[in-house]
Amino acid sequence: MIRRLTSPADVFLLSAVLASIVLHQFIPSIVLNSSIVGDEEPKFRNHIIRFFQYKEAEDLRGYLERNIKSRGWKWIERHNPAMKFPTDFAVVAIEDCIRETLVGKFEELELVKDVSLDLSYKRVVLGENSVGAFADGKKRPGKIFTAMSFGEDDAVGNSSGVQIDLRRKLMMQRSQVTSLFGADALWSKGYTGAKVKMAIFDTGIRENHPHFRNIKERTNWTNEDTLNDNLGHGTFVAGVIAGQDAECLGFAPDAEIYAFRVFTDAQASYTSWFLDAFNYAISTKMDVLNLSIGGPDYLDLPFVEKVREITANNIIMVSAIGNDGPLYGTLNNPADQGDIIGVGGIDYNEHIASFSSRGMSTWEIPHGYGRVKPDIVAYGREIMGSKISTGCKSLSGTSVASPVVAGIVCLLVSVLPENSKKEVLNPGSMKQALVEGASKLSGPNMYEQGAGKVDLLKSLEILKSYEPRASIFPGSLDYTDCPYSWPFCRQPLYAGAMPVIFNVTILNGMGVEGYLENPPTWNPSGEEGNILSIRFTYSDVIWPWTGYLALHMQIKEEGAQLSGDIEGNVTITVYSPPALGEKNPRRSTCALLLRLKVVPTPERSMRILWDQFHNIKYPPGYIPRDSLDVRNDILDWHGDHLHTNFHIMFNMLRDAGYFVETLGSPFTCFDANQYGTLLLVDLEDEYFEEEIQKLKQDVINNGLGIAVFADWYNVNSMINMKFFDDNTRSWWTPVTGGANVPALNDLLAPFGISFGDKILNGDFVINGEQSRYASGTDIVRFPEGGFLHRFPFLDSSESGATQNLLMSGMSKADSPILGLLEIGGGRIAVYGDSNCLDSSHMVSNCYWLLKKILDFTSKKRIDPVLFSDTAKQDKPLNIDSRQLPSRRPDVNFSSYSAVVGKELMCGTDSRFEVWGTKGYSLHIRGRQRILPGYPAFDFERGMNLTLPTPPNKFEFSGANGETHSSGSKFLGYLYGEELDTPELVASHWIIPVVVAAFGLVLLWSLWKVRQKRRRRRKGSGSGRSLAV
Repeated sequence: MIRRLTSPADVFLLSAVLASIVLHQFIPSIVLNSSIVGDEEPKFRNHIIRFFQYKEAEDLRGYLERNIKSRGWKWIERHNPAMKFPTDFAVVAIEDCIRETLVGKFEELELVKDVSLDLSYKRVVLGENSVGAFADGKKRPGKIFTAMSFGEDDAVGNSSGVQIDLRRKLMMQRSQVTSLFGADALWSKGYTGAKVKMAIFDTGIRENHPHFRNIKERTNWTNEDTLNDNLGHGTFVAGVIAGQDAECLGFAPDAEIYAFRVFTDAQASYTSWFLDAFNYAISTKMDVLNLSIGGPDYLDLPFVEKVREITANNIIMVSAIGNDGPLYGTLNNPADQGDIIGVGGIDYNEHIASFSSRGMSTWEIPHGYGRVKPDIVAYGREIMGSKISTGCKSLSGTSVASPVVAGIVCLLVSVLPENSKKEVLNPGSMKQALVEGASKLSGPNMYEQGAGKVDLLKSLEILKSYEPRASIFPGSLDYTDCPYSWPFCRQPLYAGAMPVIFNVTILNGMGVEGYLENPPTWNPSGEEGNILSIRFTYSDVIWPWTGYLALHMQIKEEGAQLSGDIEGNVTITVYSPPALGEKNPRRSTCALLLRLKVVPTPERSMRILWDQFHNIKYPPGYIPRDSLDVRNDILDWHGDHLHTNFHIMFNMLRDAGYFVETLGSPFTCFDANQYGTLLLVDLEDEYFEEEIQKLKQDVINNGLGIAVFADWYNVNSMINMKFFDDNTRSWWTPVTGGANVPALNDLLAPFGISFGDKILNGDFVINGEQSRYASGTDIVRFPEGGFLHRFPFLDSSESGATQNLLMSGMSKADSPILGLLEIGGGRIAVYGDSNCLDSSHMVSNCYWLLKKILDFTSKKRIDPVLFSDTAKQDKPLNIDSRQLPSRRPDVNFSSYSAVVGKELMCGTDSRFEVWGTKGYSLHIRGRQRILPGYPAFDFERGMNLTLPTPPNKFEFSGANGETHSSGSKFLGYLYGEELDTPELVASHWIIPVVVAAFGLVLLWSLWKVRQKRRRRRKGSGSGRSLAV
């Protein structure tokens, strides 16, 4: 039944609805932007100019002013204690409108190393409902930063499930965390941390605090005029290290405390503040430095490289690994750096604390394999420390565990005789003592516990007899030691597989700089070891104190039927320049022990290849989360690797008997005849044309199966997810959606399959299995003869919200989300959501569905539920090419992509026979993939910033090969220049407001005309009746 508009109220209601719909598309960005733009957009941004040399600040200023005569920049004075010493950087404000030109001129100067934005750190107190840099989907002031690494009392969960008041238990036993490590045994011998200069980078400390007997200096590096700690965090950390109160004793009560106040009362800090404070720590020759902060941005190069300079100057740095557990791939920087002692947390039952971040490091992926972190773990739950003024309290978190280790380090430093400290003590030797002395916990794997729980007394014994040497961490890889050697122990080696990569850290206690004398060698213990082929990649220079060594392991073809163990060792010889007073270089040979399991090559149907190559993560790009229901973690930064946020899925597949390998190179670099299924999950990158053509041949002619798990992609929604970063004075905009649907559509176009741009949410049931569809997309093209499953969902995308409002009260529309197709000799399964496989923010898993899909794609099994007659397509599903999701023309994708603007090449994670080539049977010359309007981009500049906008319209090849425009003139307003001024901000809402107002006027006019006609008809009717 269709109801006519018969009253002014009806017309007005419809008008209001239409106006609200139009405004709905833009209001979120208006609300966000208005809070940060204000009346006048800032015209200047602070930049850090780094120099190759240390000079007096005034000399650097004079150098810049003599060489850069242009207007549009100004010198920023820094009034802090570091200005008494030479510096290697300057802070200048650069006008936005000429930023690119001026940055280019600065970088042309002979003494200038680079120019980067002065980023800002932001940390928040970690409580039960704590969030990091984002709250309810909105950016907080400060640099992208995870939740602060500590929480009060029971704010962080008990991983063991044991409900016990640990504080009360400890106090009843009159026990302290210090006594659990045997610190009192050293105190009784007079070792209390005396003469150790302990730098605490935090929120400061109050003068004359009764818990500290040796506060040597307090310095302020912020823009606030105070030295005091008004938050309590810095005081607590100092108390764990050097407190003297009987209720909350620190490890080294006589250590000299140097309190560096680098965070404001609002818990914010700029990179430039850290750089000055670090320089001062170097100039004043600190011994140990504790940094209980962290975040995912390991590409803030000024910060990262200054941390390396700190350790290169013989300062031992200890840092919290992060409070983002129990998720994997969540290590925080700088604790994830090789030269830093990264500390995780455990509870008093010696279980890994639920809050403690897990490895592996994600710097190396998607094109390599991460390192083992944390280095060690320490008690981090219910630790007693000093309150802000007086008294004690208990806190939990990895930034509590970090000062526990820092206190232990202080105590160890104080034990060493003065005459041997210079010879023995350095960041390399201290890390060796800690990891070699640690006690391995039974249960956690190496990416949860590192070397294990720190052991003060064992580490002391190592240092007492220490001779400068090199070592490897971890020192062994043992496939029989499970679960410690997870994930390696979960899947044996076999011939024909992609290389298994094990990335270890070289520790060099001989000197800050070192080199490998010769390439590493593999020394098998028996004849069977000769079937193992190992290639190595490693650091050209081991600096500072550490380097990496990656083993790429592959079983030779003659071992295809071998079953058993392979044992042996990899040896390296490290040399360092002579120490002061020595004539000859220092040399040390160290070994990595290997005990590997080998099985016969599995049959093709049981082998799955995971595509890692086409994954993009943060940093450097703004890669948005896959589930839009998650409002407080808007970035995709966990690595999207089989062994990080997909580790539960990996274990499930192994339990099901599948062998899962990783592809970190293009599709041309694998032999499809070896695999049952290529698994494509949550991918953001583009594809080379050669990849698209090869995959088509692999499926149709070689019988390869493909399983695709996509995610949302909606341009309007992405535009509304942009935010203005008040610290970098720049707009951040999503590089793509949860998945790169336009690229996936190009890949699947030869099979007649395409995804749409809906954002679907809801629950559905298949064969009694209930699943959650979380921000998934829909299928809009699918061939006749395939099987397509539809379920009723609401579309939460920007355009979908409009339709939902108009259809209010009506039933939800059925949307196709799961498709299965046999084509040629291969099989394809497509599903529009990957959140059910991702352990990061999973509501419910869909492992049951993945198993059924793999039964089809790998084993050719036809499940009666998935292949029911009701799901069969009697005719093709199709839409016009112009309705397919299009790429954003205002984002320079080449800066984040391994494909766009790059050359097709097989990397060191592919089979040895194709290293450095274009791939299997590919004799044509490799070429770069260039998207229309996307020039090649300098990767180290403007990592997350909005780039100069290309023309609004581009033409590019669609999924069916047609050439079409990226959008209408109206959408051109959305794809235009980023919002750099209030006027441009207004342009995003003025147009829709005008359109809405025009609609209201038009409807009002129509209603007036209708009323006049009614009166005329009424008048005509009355006249006729009178005539009768």
